[in-house]
Amino acid sequence: MTSPVGERFSEFFDKWICQLDGYLQQLVRVSREGLSESEHQTLVSKLTAHYKEYYTVKWAAAHEDVLVFYCPVWLSKLENACSWLTGWKPSMIFSVVESMRRKSVAELTEEQVRKIEQLRVKIKLEEEKVEREMERQQVAMADRKVVELVRTARRIRNEELVVVVGNHQVEGLVEVALKGVLAGLERVMKAADCVRLKALKGVLDVLNPSQSLDFLAGICMLQIQIRKWGQNRDNQKGSNPIILGELHNNVIF
Repeated sequence: MTSPVGERFSEFFDKWICQLDGYLQQLVRVSREGLSESEHQTLVSKLTAHYKEYYTVKWAAAHEDVLVFYCPVWLSKLENACSWLTGWKPSMIFSVVESMRRKSVAELTEEQVRKIEQLRVKIKLEEEKVEREMERQQVAMADRKVVELVRTARRIRNEELVVVVGNHQVEGLVEVALKGVLAGLERVMKAADCVRLKALKGVLDVLNPSQSLDFLAGICMLQIQIRKWGQNRDNQKGSNPIILGELHNNVIF
């Protein structure tokens, strides 16, 4: 059953993706027309603002109900399979940059290559840090206090004469414990989103406006295409499997 928060965000996400598709068409058109650097930068700024809007709305919704983002109903099964802690994995964008180089879409200088590699190493370390925090949150679900609450709640239910006051006390303690778990999951989600934004901004800071257009076009196209493939697969059971390993090289550029 979809929660009210999930329904609202699902509606927002559909509109956001449609707008992203519109920006993608602009990116492709501007890239072909060879407009001025300032016009390139204007479009890059609009698209980065669009991504910031997504995370602003996401964080506000997650504060109401963070669990909907760990099992999002607005995504296809394929999108969920590709998800890393409620979103795309930051390291993925370096594969997009590498695809740009291999397909000769963008010629990077040695200095740009060096800075991109430094950023890749830094982002990888931050990913691992967030993953360790997520692991800590998951392990905390079975700590001593939670296990004692489970035993107490079960004992109260199994007794022939249930002490109502005691039962309410246990429910209150469970609520407090769950609130702590949800707060931890919200922190993990925000930390993962911050790494995503840091990776995106880091790459854009290294690239020039023209390269940034091609890079953002690749990111948008990847996200939109995976969504379309996932939706088609969900609607057409038994279709041929999609080989994700071919996405970067054969589709985007």
